[in-house]
Amino acid sequence: MTDTRTSLTRRDWMRGAAATAGLLAAPGQASARRIAPSDRVNVAIIGAGGMGAQNMTKLTGENIVAVADVDFGYVAKAFVDDKGLARPERQLLKQAYDRAAKFADYRRMLDSRKDIDAVVIATPDHHHAIAAKTAMEHGLHVYVQKPLTYTVREGRKLLDLARRNPKLVTQMGNQGHSGDDGRRVVELIRGGVIGRVREVHAWTNRPVWPQGEARPAAVPKPAALDWDLWLGPAAVDWGYNPDYAHFNWRGWVPFGIGSLGDMGAHLIDFPVWALEPGLPTRIETRHSRWGGDADIWDGKPPADLGSYPLANITTYQFGHAKGGPITMTWYDGGLMPPTPAAMPATARMNPDGGVLYIGERGMLMHDTYGEKPVLVGEGTAARAAAVPVSLARVQGGREGHEMNWIRAIRGEEAISSPFAVAVPLNETMILGMVAMRADQPIEYDGAAGQITNLADANRFLDREYREGWAL
Repeated sequence: MTDTRTSLTRRDWMRGAAATAGLLAAPGQASARRIAPSDRVNVAIIGAGGMGAQNMTKLTGENIVAVADVDFGYVAKAFVDDKGLARPERQLLKQAYDRAAKFADYRRMLDSRKDIDAVVIATPDHHHAIAAKTAMEHGLHVYVQKPLTYTVREGRKLLDLARRNPKLVTQMGNQGHSGDDGRRVVELIRGGVIGRVREVHAWTNRPVWPQGEARPAAVPKPAALDWDLWLGPAAVDWGYNPDYAHFNWRGWVPFGIGSLGDMGAHLIDFPVWALEPGLPTRIETRHSRWGGDADIWDGKPPADLGSYPLANITTYQFGHAKGGPITMTWYDGGLMPPTPAAMPATARMNPDGGVLYIGERGMLMHDTYGEKPVLVGEGTAARAAAVPVSLARVQGGREGHEMNWIRAIRGEEAISSPFAVAVPLNETMILGMVAMRADQPIEYDGAAGQITNLADANRFLDREYREGWAL
């Protein structure tokens, strides 16, 4: 058994060395403690219930030293089922949370705790960028749930910070990127099994939360909830309603970025990865009614809009794709693409979500997370058998995404979805929401990060922040 006192002394010494190095680093750089393969990583969590608890259940073999959440009454529900009975698979996590230091404000946690190595961020979307940037500036590795950020500008700032601090290990929580099936999809597409791809369709059954609705009236908040901290950087305060917190926030304009933000990271990931199209050059969104007092955005503030439309179809044109122009169409709200005439009856599209690639020599279709790939077309199976495995497989596959981050921190495995990969994917997703707000097609210069045909729409690449929360 390791002598805890010796281990702590070594950690403290390394912390001191890292702090000294940080003082000598260039502006904007932070130093992370070097962690050997034999060490456990000191992990903190921001947003400890819901998805955060799912992430942290995978990390109970590490040292969970601090927990930040605005409602520990809600966090407690993560350890019991619908009948109030203890969930056996969460009891190790409960014990770890019970031992950890507790904070309502993650900024205070990051300022005061000097023993943290890495932070998992599983807050509502509108907090992601601020929490990640603050953690990285403290020299901490970060795992950030999808969508990585609320805006395009936020993503670019995080990528710049990651590039200036290359020792920090970053990961977005799009776990399908670590899955064996998804990696095989990429190999098959790149291996030319279905020939050159010019057309892609991606769809999801989301939202499974309120959208297309006007905002409800405020009601008294739960006693344990710090509503002011939950709002954080949000520029509006509608008052508490359970339709926002704790689960349903993603469909409301100030707090989330809708179905594209939720599932685009899992579905758009694979065409972007396999086809290397670069950033889209033209985006157009057609959608149902906004959930508020306006049929279209038309420059109105979020308070007038309420929730995002219930369903949308977004068309992305990639004019600078590596293999030539590509069109990708996104469908949500239960909408799906038409079935190609060549699709056999036995290869039905999964209504829960999937991706269809239409190539010159066949088609490939898979479910969400890249799972259950199906090839359609004469000769595709034989060609697939000849395509070698070329991408490294992640230990544990999709279920090992969190531990991949830990192993990468210890230098044991390459990171799966770092910000260098996640930010362009995230930007592609968000541009669909930008086009929705612009309510007409936008033309995009990815190198400059600018909309070129509608100058006024560039404001949707950024957002306003509440005082005290600016990025």
